[in-house]
Amino acid sequence: MTNSSNWQPSSPSVIAAIMVTCHKFPKRPAFVYRVAKQEFTVDYAKLREDVILLARAFEERKVGRGSRVMLLSDNRYAWIVTDLALMALGAVSVPRGSETPTQELEFILNHARCSFMVVETDALLARHQEMLSTHKEVKTLFIIEGTDKHTLFNRLYAYNDILKDRTLSDGDFKRFDHMVAAVTQKDLVTIIFTSVTTGKPKGVMLNHRNILFNTETLPPVIGITEKDLWVSILPSWHIFERALELLALTSGSSIVYSNLKTFSNDLVAYQPTLVATVPRLWESLYTKVTAAVMEKGGRAFAIFNLLVKISIRFRRARRQFLGHLPQFTRAGLPTRCVRKLIALFEMMLLAVPYWLAQKKLAPLKAKFGGRLRMAVSGGGTLPAYLENWLDAIGIRITNAYGMTECAPAIAGRGYNSNIFGTLGRPIDVTELRIVDSEDQPVAPGVEGDIEVRGPQVFDGYDDNDEENRKAFTADGFFRTGDLGKMTISGELVLTGRSKEIIVLASGENIDPSRIEGAIGQLPFVNDAVLVGQDRKGLAALIVPDWDKLKDFMTERFGHTIENAEDLHKDSALRDRVKQEINRLLQAKNGFKPYEKLQKIDFLKHEFTVGEELTNTFKKRRYIIERKYKELIDRLFK
Repeated sequence: MTNSSNWQPSSPSVIAAIMVTCHKFPKRPAFVYRVAKQEFTVDYAKLREDVILLARAFEERKVGRGSRVMLLSDNRYAWIVTDLALMALGAVSVPRGSETPTQELEFILNHARCSFMVVETDALLARHQEMLSTHKEVKTLFIIEGTDKHTLFNRLYAYNDILKDRTLSDGDFKRFDHMVAAVTQKDLVTIIFTSVTTGKPKGVMLNHRNILFNTETLPPVIGITEKDLWVSILPSWHIFERALELLALTSGSSIVYSNLKTFSNDLVAYQPTLVATVPRLWESLYTKVTAAVMEKGGRAFAIFNLLVKISIRFRRARRQFLGHLPQFTRAGLPTRCVRKLIALFEMMLLAVPYWLAQKKLAPLKAKFGGRLRMAVSGGGTLPAYLENWLDAIGIRITNAYGMTECAPAIAGRGYNSNIFGTLGRPIDVTELRIVDSEDQPVAPGVEGDIEVRGPQVFDGYDDNDEENRKAFTADGFFRTGDLGKMTISGELVLTGRSKEIIVLASGENIDPSRIEGAIGQLPFVNDAVLVGQDRKGLAALIVPDWDKLKDFMTERFGHTIENAEDLHKDSALRDRVKQEINRLLQAKNGFKPYEKLQKIDFLKHEFTVGEELTNTFKKRRYIIERKYKELIDRLFK
């Protein structure tokens, strides 16, 4: 195994690698996107020309090597063209999505010292105009989608304005190639400010080497080639999606830009071979499917659940027989033989029911287009029930683990690992260790803090010495802030987030994500947040689907509720719902006695991206706890 410090990329830069693809596959489609219901397809030759045109326009307006450019936009073809043009110039992008609050945007602009800004639309510019009018550091503004803006008295340009001349000479191509050749693996590509879950965002500085490690080591993990097609739905500025798009471009595959409204239809229409998304979207899919089955009646729902359970049991038995389940201690030969015999017997009993289950579940699998060979889940922990459910209906799920600070890949259960229920092995030359509170490595099966070292690990946070000191160990390992344990065969299992651990007054440490994941199985739960830091017990704030909650109350308790106030006023009714939740949090499901809920309450409004949720739908706990402080205090009185 190559030492991580000795690893070297085969390409000098990300932009150079993508330009190689453009030369190799000029006529292959790179992107498919829609504007006003009209579909456009861009091949790699056209992508290269668009990048050259925009780089030339930027350079004429003084964007150059080292320039820091705020890129405020959601997914669109112009986003990736802008990103690549800035890379070619040696400029540094500072990306963010359109939902970013003005106060947060101002913090990032100030902290990153941006001299230029690219804004998606006129409306988005207007939303932040008051703040920007007093922000003197930003000298020039560009608008992706807008009418001509430039006059003698301003430095505001629309892309329509700066890209009117679309002719390219031989000199333009040569100048562009010369610029690209000057970019090195040590050059800074981007500063991505971490999603705010625990406090002020921190600027993660990623260079070409960090990103190239991902684009060059991930292809064998997911088996990507130029024949693959992705359907993309995550925000392009987020490192998970961004790395996958750059991986697709360096591999010569195609990307279809989708959105939440069209995602289901796009899966059928475009028949992707690869899909990548976050756990919350898989949860949404699970909820929609189960709700649709429930509408067919109780008998249909019971049969569907039985088919899924049969599939789960058979596949688990097969994995037990093949040795594809996580092991944390080494069993003796007799024990292993007995387990294999029991698994073989169970497989024989379930063989015919499993065949029937797969046949009945096939139409559900077909909703993914029929060609899907792998679905990648990242940006958060995929609950076990979801992983089992997706696997049961025949979808190969690659549960990936990464962080913005690692550009992002750390581990992933792709074609390099068959051990189900894990995150697979660390990527290629990545050094990963599990340590105790004294930074000493622990044995397999023992939970500890995850630390990582490798070419993908960033050099540090921008202008933040205090956080950099906290982030790294003396021997250069990055402290991820996550908790995990290793199997005896070297696969990683994520067990929680040390920074989100709830510590009860009695001293027990509790990972909220496990309990929230269990609560999310109930059909009327859209979201849930566990609270109880320094309290005597746990409580949960639940965001319900009110229609389903009303049906649940009627069917289960024979009680009709009209609105949220009925539940807020009736503590006895809330307690009955709490008891239903606590049925899921029993010892047989792996929960401890103190992990049951003492109190619950229901929130009237859903969580929204940019406020209670990050772009990848992670809960911003400190925001939620601050916003609902009075309600939380009442729960514990």
